Amino acid sequence: ENLSSHGRKLVTIVDPHIKKDSGYWVHNDLSSKGLYVKNQDGGDYEGWCWPGASYYPDFLNAEARDYFAEQYKLSVYKGSTLDCYTWNDMNEPSVFNGPEVTMAKDKMHGEVEHRDMHNMYGMLYTMATHKGHLIRSENTLRPFVLTRSAYAGSQRYAAIWTGDNTAEWGHLEASIPMCLSLSIAGMGFCGADIGGFFGNPDGELFVRWYQAAAFQPFFRSHAHIDTKRREPWLYSAGEMALIRTAVRSRYALLPLWYTLFYEQEQDGTPPMRPLWYEFPEDEGSYAKEGSHMVGSSLLVAPVLTKGSTQVNVYFPGSTLWYDIWSHQKLDVSGSMNYAAPYEKIPVFQRGGTIIPRRERVRRSAALMHDDPITLVVAPDKEGKASGTLYLDDGKSFAYQQGAKLYMQFTWDNGKMESKMISPPGMSTPVWLERVLVLGSAPPPGQVATVSSPLLTSSAQASYDYTTQVLTVRRPGVKLDMEWTIRV
Repeated sequence: ENLSSHGRKLVTIVDPHIKKDSGYWVHNDLSSKGLYVKNQDGGDYEGWCWPGASYYPDFLNAEARDYFAEQYKLSVYKGSTLDCYTWNDMNEPSVFNGPEVTMAKDKMHGEVEHRDMHNMYGMLYTMATHKGHLIRSENTLRPFVLTRSAYAGSQRYAAIWTGDNTAEWGHLEASIPMCLSLSIAGMGFCGADIGGFFGNPDGELFVRWYQAAAFQPFFRSHAHIDTKRREPWLYSAGEMALIRTAVRSRYALLPLWYTLFYEQEQDGTPPMRPLWYEFPEDEGSYAKEGSHMVGSSLLVAPVLTKGSTQVNVYFPGSTLWYDIWSHQKLDVSGSMNYAAPYEKIPVFQRGGTIIPRRERVRRSAALMHDDPITLVVAPDKEGKASGTLYLDDGKSFAYQQGAKLYMQFTWDNGKMESKMISPPGMSTPVWLERVLVLGSAPPPGQVATVSSPLLTSSAQASYDYTTQVLTVRRPGVKLDMEWTIRV
């Protein structure tokens, strides 16, 4: 309840192995119902995992999946709430005394040998967990499940991370191609343990890992129980401040991430993309590693080597790019060494795009749900740009019945419009707080005209001659209607 009052969630680990214990009711239920994986002689298979001697449910059996799903009911899972979610770990399955630390290939799932369904085991387990989350809310709330093992189709049930990595620069570097491979294979909700699971990251590695991970789909710090504590406040005051800045940069872009995840659900396009995905005509991008796109709009080039204060950035295509930190406009193609001081990594907004942000600092994403939106416009060489924004209640399936807002923004040389891509199915208190137009020429005046079905008004327009940023403050329009702003 203390977590929920701040809009925070809890994720608990639930592993597939079941302790061999005659006093444990789950073990007794599964044994009496015949729902364990079997040996060739028909006896229950016994392996060794965290509890010691363990048995393994046969998730190929729908009855076993249904049994596990029932265990997530709030009346059964004591102490849990609808704000408690699940991490399915060790689900390859992990068997400490098994061949290759997993289940022997001749174990039986009904009439099927384990060798024929090993890669499916983890997904079948998450199917049961996902169903359990649905059952406990009477099919009204979206589940969150994290899995270590996956198979084709797992993206329908769970997010994934890259497993037990190490506090080494090479593992930070490897997280990018690993997540890109997962993304283009369909597992778009992916990330790596920030700082490495094993070992103890020094301050520089930890800061740089947070800065990189803030621009990956799944964002989490995690470590082995025997490592040193690594809460950000245990590092130096300067490093803690840099980690805080990285975390805040992540939260500010949650409207963009949420929109990208909605669009992934619609057409399968992953939020994290290789450069060549967006620039297939640029053959120079094909072999470039160490950088990636977030959606079609952001180019991210993290620092991946110790002591580096610059990154060799490859700018694909022939468009404009804008440094998201300084708003500097770059008309560049190909490779360029770019400054990467300790406080930031190179990130660029693509010319021709508009990204939504939320700028107010809150204790959780849930508390930001009704906060206003800032739109950052990065015009292309023709002075045009476009982008999308998706809003819904953030938790239920009501959007599938139309309770959502999905809109497109366009900018065309001083005129900005919002149009609904699909019919608006809900109202929202969310309003437009600011519009920033990067690389802009000075406006003809200091007033912007705002038009919507409910009103015609004006808003303040100002211009920064140093950064070449035009700002329209408090246009006042709500985002559940169409509108036009002229500067």
